[in-house]
Amino acid sequence: MNDILSGGLPGGQMYLLEGDPGTGKTTLAMQFIIAGVNRGERALYVTLSESKDELEGSALSHGWDIAQLPIAEFIPAEASLSPEQQYTVFHPSEVELAGTIQKLTQLIDDVKPERLVIDSLSELRLLAADTMRYRRQLLALKHFFAGRDTTVLLLDDRTAEGSDMQLQSIAHGVIRLEKIRRTYGVTRRRIEVIKLRGSAYREGFHDYTIEKGGLNIYPRLVANEHSTTFAGERIESDLPALNQMFGGGINRGSSTLLLGPSGSGKSTLAMAFAYAAAKRGDRAIVYAFDEILRTAQDRAESLGMPVRTEISRGTLAMSQIDPAELSPGEFAWQIRRDVEEKDTRIVVIDSLNGFLMAMPGENDLNLHLHELLAFLNQKGVVTFIIYTQHGLVGTMLTEVDVSYLADTVMLLRYFEAEGSIRQVLSVVKQRVGAHERTLRELSMGKEGIVIGKQLTDFQGILTGVPSFAIGQMKK
Repeated sequence: MNDILSGGLPGGQMYLLEGDPGTGKTTLAMQFIIAGVNRGERALYVTLSESKDELEGSALSHGWDIAQLPIAEFIPAEASLSPEQQYTVFHPSEVELAGTIQKLTQLIDDVKPERLVIDSLSELRLLAADTMRYRRQLLALKHFFAGRDTTVLLLDDRTAEGSDMQLQSIAHGVIRLEKIRRTYGVTRRRIEVIKLRGSAYREGFHDYTIEKGGLNIYPRLVANEHSTTFAGERIESDLPALNQMFGGGINRGSSTLLLGPSGSGKSTLAMAFAYAAAKRGDRAIVYAFDEILRTAQDRAESLGMPVRTEISRGTLAMSQIDPAELSPGEFAWQIRRDVEEKDTRIVVIDSLNGFLMAMPGENDLNLHLHELLAFLNQKGVVTFIIYTQHGLVGTMLTEVDVSYLADTVMLLRYFEAEGSIRQVLSVVKQRVGAHERTLRELSMGKEGIVIGKQLTDFQGILTGVPSFAIGQMKK
């Protein structure tokens, strides 16, 4: 959260935290209070909606110490006669709004908290005779805090009809929590800083999840903030012919798109580079959206790549990604953490089709992917993106065009020849350095991965049904 707020909330101001029920407002507010207590600050959580027992139960479910969560509960007066009560308590439904505000300010004068949460404004709204009176009381509350060293967090569940823009104008800053329901899988949650007076902040939406321990927020990735320098070199596989197709290997700090139909060898070629890097001691990771890890490892082992050895060494990692359970922001955060904390040099995303399923729209996919690839390139990482096209032979169809985002594009195809289905590959684009413009046959079997010589006997191979070249027909 501090990353989004450029270090945190400016102290001594009033802020509005709004969101629909179930977005995690109370959880975030409790984290705010506990963080203050851990810093030695006086803090107070005033609840007008949930009981103290409910809040403490929620805190315990996150593994927090309830002693670090000072709660003032507004409850019926007859239940608050015990002299052991730490704070005066009231029930807002039994008094008028002005009386509630008056006793609330008296409580704050007694405690003098440096951090204060009022949960929530919907109860105060119910006590007001009309909207204008409610807003005037909130304005008076803001004036009460003026000049005091109290950072106030007001919670609002947005249950009132319409958007209360005047309430947003009263607050020094506004933070909104949202839920995006999907037809399948977990609900996607995101946070946005609507405004923050006098302080810079990271604009836009940022994904977050609610887990044990509170909210985990994944700030939107901005590639320009992660510019680094690295040695320019080429990354090679253990297949000399494949390296030759790329002009001697793939440039560090570049992205390669492997494009072709299902089963044409895209994942295998990406694994060949990842495995070769792992053997050299450069850490590589494969994010598998579509294939079970055991199946991917068995296939690599059968082709002469003992990947489990490198996994046990820690130079190769494979992570199973479920697009129904993961948001794009969380996935990008996983990659960023893996690159920055573990010095990962090779990243394989298998496949982009699975990443697409986690996105709410195709335009968002391009934007997410652009920032992610730019970040990886600036970190000197070699990225392989696998994208499965629809079809087997002939014209291939794609849901989105992402080829312009990649620095290098390798095309894989099936073609029919001499009564059998064969595979062909070609490098059709490379931004830096020369590369082969040939078509080579690809075969995989007991002998491993074999990259054949240039196919000169046929023409029209990429159509799927080639014919013999004229020169060969004369022979």
